[in-house]
Amino acid sequence: MNIINPEKLLRSKWTAVTPHNKEKHFMVTELVRDEQERVVACLLEAVLTRQVYSFPWQTLKNEAEWRMGWK
Repeated sequence: MNIINPEKLLRSKWTAVTPHNKEKHFMVTELVRDEQERVVACLLEAVLTRQVYSFPWQTLKNEAEWRMGWK
């Protein structure tokens, strides 16, 4: 399980373990916060296609789906 501080996710880089549509490398471009300013989701932008996806930040903890950095 990846250990993540949600406050430090912005501009972090991630690699999808099983790429879809040739999208393997991603960068966190924005953090979505609730009324108490807690991070609830993040926007991931695919490096190759510039497509943006929204995920709950806890999804990145799953090592079966995501790896830290670009590998």
